[in-house]
Formats: sequence, C-alpha cells, structure tokens
Amino acid sequence: MTEVSAGLGTGRASVGAILDFAWAAGEFTATEAMASTSLTRSTAIDGIDTLVDAGVLRELPNARAAGSYRAGRPARRFVLASDLGVVIGVDAGDTHLAVTVAELQDHTRVHHRVDLDPTQSADERRATILGQMDLALAEADVTREAVLAICIGVAAPVNRAGISPPHPEGFWERTNPGLAEVLADWAPVVEIKNDAQLAAIAEGSAGAAVGCRDYVALLASERFGGGVVVDGHVLHGAHGGVGEGVVFDHIIGVGSAFGLRYALQDQVRAAVESGEISSDSAIGRLAGADRIDPRAVLTAASAGDADALLTTSRVGATLARVVGVLGSMYDPSRVIVCGAVAESIAPVLDAAREVLPAQLHLPAPEILASTLGAEVVSVGAVATARRAAREVAVPLLAERRLSAVD
Repeated sequence: MTEVSAGLGTGRASVGAILDFAWAAGEFTATEAMASTSLTRSTAIDGIDTLVDAGVLRELPNARAAGSYRAGRPARRFVLASDLGVVIGVDAGDTHLAVTVAELQDHTRVHHRVDLDPTQSADERRATILGQMDLALAEADVTREAVLAICIGVAAPVNRAGISPPHPEGFWERTNPGLAEVLADWAPVVEIKNDAQLAAIAEGSAGAAVGCRDYVALLASERFGGGVVVDGHVLHGAHGGVGEGVVFDHIIGVGSAFGLRYALQDQVRAAVESGEISSDSAIGRLAGADRIDPRAVLTAASAGDADALLTTSRVGATLARVVGVLGSMYDPSRVIVCGAVAESIAPVLDAAREVLPAQLHLPAPEILASTLGAEVVSVGAVATARRAAREVAVPLLAERRLSAVD
C-alpha cells in the first residue's frame, strides 16, 4: 500500500491509488488510471467519482466540448484540483532568509530573499522568520488555512522532531529557535531540516545528482556542511548531524568549517602578507577590504590572472582535502559543490581535481558545481514540502472531505 493509500485508510485503498496516480499524471482518463493502478474499470471509476465529489479531482470538459472529438463516445478527463492549497519552503541561513510559497505542482507564487543580521537573538530571529512567512502568504493572496505543508532548512543539525541539539556557543539554538513548536499549528505537516540535507534533496530532484544514488551535496559558501545520500537514501543520524562541518576544524590543511568564501579571502590576504602577491596588483588591492568578494577573485582566475590562479589553486587544495574526507567516509560517486559560490567556482574545482586522487585510497568522486545557485536549499525545501503534501496533507484533506460526504 502506498503512503497516500495508507493516509486514506484501508477502506479507501482504491481512492488512494487514484490520488497517488493523479499527482504525476496531469490530465488523465479512467482508462489511463486503470492501466497504471491495475484497478478494474468499475473500481477506478468509482474512486475517481469519489474524489471528484470531494473536490480533490476536477473533471475537465470532454473531447466533444473541447472541440477535439471526432467519433465514438468521448472519454471523460480528470486532473488534480488546483485549489487544494499551497506549500511553503524556507531557507533560513545564518545571514539570509528566503521564503517560497508554491502550488502543489510546478508553479511558484512568491519567492523573496532578504538579508539577516547574524547577531539577532533567537527571539528576534524567530519573529523575523514568522513575519516574512506571513508577508509571503499575503503577497501570494492566500491564508494560513490554505497551507498544506511547510519545510524549513536551518544551518544546524535537526533531529526527527525538528529540534536542534545544544551548541557550545548557542549557534544551533539561535539558528533553529524553536521553529517546530511555534509552527505546529500552521499546517498539517511541518518539517524542520538541516540545510545541507535539503541541498542534497534538491540536487537529486532537479540538479547535478538526478539519477545518482551515492553523492554528497556540499554547501560550501559560508560554512562547510554535507548532505549525504547513500544507496538512494538521505542519511540523517540520531541528531540529524550526518555531514556536520565541525569535523573540518580538526582536518590538517582545512582547519575550519568556514566555507570557500572565507578560504578565498584568507588566501588572498596571506599571499599579500607573504609578498607572493603585490599589494598594488588587482588582486592585492582586494586584501584591504573588510570583506573580499569571492566572485572578483574567481572571475579574475577564469580570465587567467596569475595572482588569482595562485589563490584558487591553494583553495582547490583545501577543497580536495574536504572532498577526500567525505570520499573516505561515505564513498560517493559525486560531490556537488553548492551555494552561491558554485556559480563561478570552476577555477577552484579544476585545482581540486588535480590533487584529489592523492587524498584517498578509494576511486576519487567526481567534483561538480551545482547549477541551482544560491537557491539550492529553497529548491530542496519546496520539494520536501510538496512531498509531504502529497503523502500526508492531501490524503488527510481527502479523508476529511470524504467523511463529510459519507
């Protein structure tokens, strides 16, 4: 029995089978539903009519009314109703917040992204997240009652109850400020997940890992964190800590969980201080800024600037050590570098590929740059919320409506 069928109860198995089929079918006929579900014609039609009566499926004009009928009896056509509700996906990073309100299939109604103050308290951060979610719903012209599922990605380990463990400096509790509890009444399904795990889901559903069963999605812009997929399953752990980046604080040649943006910045400054890069050069002048834009260094490296290439080669060696650790621990066939930095990371990846084979005894994984950019966690959050709606929230909605009809 599928999860959809289970959600509708054993007495609704045929209805659940039709609903499960309707998610991916688009417009369909009873004959097509029969072929996919192995239901008899009468059972399939009964299930379809039941869902139409409940407002979960919508019957479309038949072929004659649509103008395409030629001969014979026109087939009835159906589609999943478009007004069942919406889902919310949130990327709640340390320094940014992205909120997406999306429909159950492919359409996004609202997506906005704002910067966050990393010094916010837990209470301030929680209020900001809730306020931005309310604002997004208002922009989408829907109420909270229309929300079927919510998924929020946070920069912290998260257990299966949506709670993060204590952090020595309080970082995880501030990043995930009691979101599972405060959002419990917002939707039938609320999931709080580690952001790297959502990046892995995004890469597997719409990115560089489609069709791959063993890979790591490495969030690498601000801090290192890996979403690990082995044998087609996203690994979680007792506290949601699989792939947590603190391990890199203890790896010689890495020394920190801070990501590639900081690694590029540190290497530029170190090379200027050592005299390897002149402080008067294009790259050297960047060292005096409070923050070095990694895109400036990466773009210069792509154009062949020798100072930039020196920097990216050293950062590539650091990345190779990170990938070597992941390769030894999880044996992935691919490691996908994710986040905003991935858009221009090619010079670093080229350098990493040259030295990676020496970092591990197993065959080196392929290193790829994500094509999903800064929105990779948002893509994973929306995909997860849609799956929760499909497997739990919509079956519950159908069950309530069918019980009302009965």
